Amino acid sequence: MTTAAPRPVPLPAPSLRRAPRVRTAASGDAAALAELSRPFARSGALRERPDSLYAARAAEFLVVPGTDGGLDGCVGLRVYAGEGAPVDAPEAPVGVLYNFCVAEHRQGRGTGAALLRTALAMARTQSLGALFTATTGDGRLFRRYGFAPTTARRAPRAWAGSLDPRRNALILTRTP
Repeated sequence: MTTAAPRPVPLPAPSLRRAPRVRTAASGDAAALAELSRPFARSGALRERPDSLYAARAAEFLVVPGTDGGLDGCVGLRVYAGEGAPVDAPEAPVGVLYNFCVAEHRQGRGTGAALLRTALAMARTQSLGALFTATTGDGRLFRRYGFAPTTARRAPRAWAGSLDPRRNALILTRTP
């Protein structure tokens, strides 16, 4: 009896698409953050925020720079400790992901996933006890990364109190 040598199984071809480059926003990105967010606020997907908020909180944002000088995506990561934590909070501070948006021409190309992976890595390095977010969508991307539905009662009080109940947002959480 002869046996044939096993054939090597071909490996899948590596993706030619590069992962989007994610960086921390700088104060000079405030106008681009506001510009990227406007269409989402007009559609009701995001809350309307004043341009001054983007300037004041630029350091909380992760961004994906676009080739046109604008931004292809962004997400804010705000840390709540002490007074902002929920009543039954763990001892560690918690974070909230907010203003998560990806330019229409970049959706479905890994931009949101790259932003979310980077935000999760930052949450781990900051030893956050939990991450929260609210979305008016189905939360599919968040669920793929381990987020699960929760209630506003478990979220940081200051953030949960700022949510507009008329938007009927889905609140999600995850342990980094």
